[in-house]
Amino acid sequence: MRKGSRVFRLRQRGIALVTSMLLLAVVTILALAMFRSFGGQEKIAGNMREKQRAFQAAQSALQFGEYWLATTPSAAVSTIICDNVVLNSDLKQGQVCSNPLDTVTNPPLALGDLPAGVTHTPAAGSDNTVRMKVTTAVGGDTYFATPRFYITFLGGAKDASGDVFQVDAVGYGANSTSVAVVESTFRVKANVRDLGGL
Repeated sequence: MRKGSRVFRLRQRGIALVTSMLLLAVVTILALAMFRSFGGQEKIAGNMREKQRAFQAAQSALQFGEYWLATTPSAAVSTIICDNVVLNSDLKQGQVCSNPLDTVTNPPLALGDLPAGVTHTPAAGSDNTVRMKVTTAVGGDTYFATPRFYITFLGGAKDASGDVFQVDAVGYGANSTSVAVVESTFRVKANVRDLGGL
């Protein structure tokens, strides 16, 4: 009996080493797959963040364009044929165009291959002291470009209660590939007036 058990023990030598090496290889492959997955999820989260920042910047420019239409006296709003001049809303500039954009999406808000419209730099807080940082250096809380809006006159409303405009806006995240374009149709009634913040 002793002779048979000794032979059995000799045959099993090394099996523990082979088994542990196989388990180590499996655990290593699983760990690498997890790290790879986490890196991919981090990229997805970063892309979602930049997409949301671009959308919020475009939405801010769109809302300012609508606000500008609603609060600017109709006598001061003249419809012109717009060209590739980009105005600045911070300098109290604005325009309503009779010609639609050549392209809304690629490149965003362009007449031909050049940008058009009015830039708008949104304030970060209600005190209007902290402005968004616009720079071509990628990173942090910077934006690739200032948001812009373009207003097109569509004509009078069918019920003759005012004028109808199309407002297009573009906003960027931290780079040129994170871009959002939004659009609205906006009616300004003839009897709307600014009540001075009441």
